[in-house]
Amino acid sequence: MSSDPFIIAGKTMASRLFVGSARYPSQQVMLDAMAASNPCMVTMSIRRISLEGYAESLVDLLGDRYPILPNTAGCVTARDAVLTAELAREALDTNWIKLELIGDRELLYPDVEQLVHAADELVRKGFVVLPYCNDDPVTCRKLADVGCSAVMPLGSLIGSGRGVANPGAIELICARSPVPVVLDAGIGTASDAALAMELGCDAVMVDTAIAKSHDPVRMAGAMKAAVEAGRLARLAGRIPKRNMAEPSSPQLGLVGT
Repeated sequence: MSSDPFIIAGKTMASRLFVGSARYPSQQVMLDAMAASNPCMVTMSIRRISLEGYAESLVDLLGDRYPILPNTAGCVTARDAVLTAELAREALDTNWIKLELIGDRELLYPDVEQLVHAADELVRKGFVVLPYCNDDPVTCRKLADVGCSAVMPLGSLIGSGRGVANPGAIELICARSPVPVVLDAGIGTASDAALAMELGCDAVMVDTAIAKSHDPVRMAGAMKAAVEAGRLARLAGRIPKRNMAEPSSPQLGLVGT
């Protein structure tokens, strides 16, 4: 929607949907799903990218079609995350990075202390930092304060498909954040993506919900439509919730009155 641009770090995005590149049953299904979803960026783990640029690498497959957003998935220390980001910038010629810094291997929750430290260092090194973080308005504000260009709070546990577990917190983050908010992790189906947008998120990140669905291409199209519908609903404004019914037709003119 040209009248409703989505901008991060001065860059106008082609859509409000980020998609991942992992877990697809085949490369062709991945490519078809990308075409159906029209992502603004495609995330890739640096660990899955060949730095030698061999034929049929993910970069070769997708780099000419969609902007690539490398991520630091798997990093557990600020030092490793910063080093991984620097390798990505050198190999892919981009200063954009999705910063992931995990504090618990089982829950895949962020290590907030190290995350803020790494974000601060990367911003000072000239990166456009998009950090995956917990659904906490205070954490999101700290990340914005050190210069992150957007924040990516989790909806629920990565890969869980539980949707937006704490909608009140996400709505608070959206209302208070000085930078764009991208819901990241936990999306299970299209209605989850629509809800995130209705709560005020600027965009949604989806990977497993598309790649592991029974029909990834069809689900990719559903996610595209859900993000667009959720954004339109947010802009239109929902009616207030009421405790009692309110007739949609006026009482005046009824037979017998």
